Amino acid sequence: MSTSHKELLAIVIFCLTYLLISGRQVRILPLNRPAAALLGTVMMVAFGVLTPQEAYHAVDYDTLVLLLGMMIISAYLFLAGFFDWAADWVLRRAKTPQALLVYLIFASGILSAVLVNDIACLMLTPLVVTVMVRGRLPLAPYLLALAMSSNLGSVATLVGNPQNMIIGHLSKISFLRFSASMVPVALACLMVQYALLHVGFRRVLRGAVIHRPTGQPPPLDRRLLLLTFSVLALVFGGFMAGLNLSWTALSGGALVMVLAKRDTHPVLKLVDWHLLVFFAALFVVVEGLSKTGLPDQLYRAVQPLFGSSVASQAWNFAWFSNLGSNLFSNVPFVLVAGKWMANFAQPELMWKVMALTTTLAGNLTIVGSVANIIVVESARGHVELGFWDYARYGIPVTLLTTVFGMLILMWLH
Repeated sequence: MSTSHKELLAIVIFCLTYLLISGRQVRILPLNRPAAALLGTVMMVAFGVLTPQEAYHAVDYDTLVLLLGMMIISAYLFLAGFFDWAADWVLRRAKTPQALLVYLIFASGILSAVLVNDIACLMLTPLVVTVMVRGRLPLAPYLLALAMSSNLGSVATLVGNPQNMIIGHLSKISFLRFSASMVPVALACLMVQYALLHVGFRRVLRGAVIHRPTGQPPPLDRRLLLLTFSVLALVFGGFMAGLNLSWTALSGGALVMVLAKRDTHPVLKLVDWHLLVFFAALFVVVEGLSKTGLPDQLYRAVQPLFGSSVASQAWNFAWFSNLGSNLFSNVPFVLVAGKWMANFAQPELMWKVMALTTTLAGNLTIVGSVANIIVVESARGHVELGFWDYARYGIPVTLLTTVFGMLILMWLH
């Protein structure tokens, strides 16, 4: 097969894969996101765009190992009853619906920074729904708060979301150096989000009354909880000491498994294997596209738009990244745009700009991030959140947090 035919095939396969993973399942090809990405991987090899060996080498195993390690630790927190207990604790202590909104936003933001946003949403959504139904509170503002704050909080660390994990591996920026810039950004963005939701739902929240739970709090396995948090502290100590992120996280997961002394089957069932398959396959599909040289051609075409000064490059790339993340999804965009960073005046700053904007872009629409979809789908039996129900808050939250986040990031640099 000629080189030009291979390039054309790679582009067609990438576009088909993207269409399947970005939209809802279509009747003629009812595949979910991991299955669609896996189909793209098989097609890249079957049609000769990549050899099997090239496909194996395309997978970023560091990112997958990091995700797996954090998922295992999160699973033990779930089995210890931490999430149920925390939801009950918040409901008992929140004095007003507005205070409950604050607690939820910052709790979700912090947990997402520590445990990966998709995992935090997967575990917190059923609990938030239970808390709101039990407390007889309106679901919409709290579900929006959970989805958006999990995205915003995750920007604070290199383990907060999958695209940050990829950026950490590709950029080689240290965990502490990254968080020193991003923690202030995340806190400011969470406050902006609260202000917008508080104003937007002021009438609903003003008329709401919290019905507090009675009886005993949910059971808590204190030994397992103490063990898991101790290991999590060691893991983050390793992150800050500059140890390998992936193997530090997986070592922490393995250590909990050994010390917990219980059957590991329930733990491994809580690992989101679908997400791991999705990212592994996506690495291969993007590598097939990269071999065509199209990403480099695209960069040369848009490079004049970024300007030459540090400030113009940062701001122009921020909006380009925001748009690209919504058009192509944030992880594929990071994998493609990551190859451009060395061409900018300050590569480290631009890596952080990309981490910021690809994460905040997830709040624009209901399909902007996996975390949003998890929240909306998990709560479907209790409340229907349509596209515009979300977008009327998601659009202003995304625009304002991007502006405030960029101002803080530029000031710190």
